[in-house]
Amino acid sequence: MKKLIYKIDNFFSNIEAIASLIFRFGIGVAFIIHGQNKFPLPPEGLIEYFDLSPALASFVALSELLSGILLIISGFIKNPIGDFLSRLAGFIIVVMMVNIFAIAHQDWFITKKLFTSEQIFLLIGGIFFLIKGNRK
Repeated sequence: MKKLIYKIDNFFSNIEAIASLIFRFGIGVAFIIHGQNKFPLPPEGLIEYFDLSPALASFVALSELLSGILLIISGFIKNPIGDFLSRLAGFIIVVMMVNIFAIAHQDWFITKKLFTSEQIFLLIGGIFFLIKGNRK
């Protein structure tokens, strides 16, 4: 039995990096899609619904798109620069998600809606990469 447990543990230790990569791709692609859906610039939906200026609405769309791209690409840079870029992408994601909750979803705080939305998982993903960066 110990031998089986050792083999299972060894197997998952060898593929542990894939779990982080899958999570990175999931969060990154979600942000790319969210940002891409706001094109062409300036995003009229953000301007009309949230009364944002065209410049700020464009900044939000570009931030979503670029943070997703940055999160994915930085995962392949295995040095301190890649670690910094992963944390930067995580920071941008956290700032954006906190603002989204504060502006667009004020009624969600500590409710079932918050914990069943995709937004909470995007926030958690941002926090994860802000703290973890590229480290194992």
